[in-house]
Amino acid sequence: MKRIMSAFAAGALALAGVALVEGTASAATTTPTITLSGGSAVAGISPGPITATTSVAGTVTFTANGVTISGCSGVATVAAPAPATNFTATCMWAPTVAGPVALGATFTPTDTTDYTTATAATDNVKVGAPVQQGNLNYPISLYVDTVIGGGATGAIAPIYGGCQITNEFLLGQTVVFRVYGNDADLKGAPLTPLNVSSASVTVSGVATPLPLVFGNHGGVAFWTAALKTGTGAGLYSTLGIINYKVTVNTIAIPAVTKVITAYRNVKRTVNHKVVVRRLAFRKRVVVTPAVPGATGTFSSSFTPVSQATLNAVPTT
Repeated sequence: MKRIMSAFAAGALALAGVALVEGTASAATTTPTITLSGGSAVAGISPGPITATTSVAGTVTFTANGVTISGCSGVATVAAPAPATNFTATCMWAPTVAGPVALGATFTPTDTTDYTTATAATDNVKVGAPVQQGNLNYPISLYVDTVIGGGATGAIAPIYGGCQITNEFLLGQTVVFRVYGNDADLKGAPLTPLNVSSASVTVSGVATPLPLVFGNHGGVAFWTAALKTGTGAGLYSTLGIINYKVTVNTIAIPAVTKVITAYRNVKRTVNHKVVVRRLAFRKRVVVTPAVPGATGTFSSSFTPVSQATLNAVPTT
């Protein structure tokens, strides 16, 4: 009887063991989504935010050319404002070298029971380098052109596509001023926020000058300002030549000095003999001379037919 009971108990344990194995949770099989956007930056000047958008909560590690970006490892996601249901994590990327870069990201979900880790598709970007103007005849040399801003459709859509350089605009289009230049006092350094204190475009009929903003545009960096035209409130609507002036002010740089040890010979008479002694003393010398701030301006002096002009939309 004992032998029969022992066999019954063993069988019960075996069945219990089977039940336990069958009840164990299966491995996570759902892969969350993660996409990258942003990353437009100017080398050594202005950082560019990289945003990862995920389908669930977790942490994101950002990389550039396969190397983890400093300060961007394990960045926690935050929920997007309703009604959106996704999550985002942001990395402030400050590259030091211009050129093409492959941005990547790895996502680790908070819920590792139901979700696996995920890898974002590579986001190929170009780190901007400041455009340089070759003519250095003046302390500040400037290059300015005007292009059509994007977003215009229908009758006011650009004829040759977006970003075309032109001097002919239609009421309703956006005039984008593009500016770059160099500072001869700084050995031809390109004009960037490192050496510019202010930059703006003054347009006749517009009360407030348009601030020029420095940024990366497809791998090259320069200054831009947008003049929106149209018949609505606050829009520029004066037909004919657009009279404008670009003004750039550079930062005054103080002289760099340092204290050095110098020597001088001192003659003295000792026992009716002239004795020369070398005495050491400290003095401050200029290592790099001061560079005063300068102002550069540009106003078009082309013939009227070649100057930026705003026209009415043709009627059909």
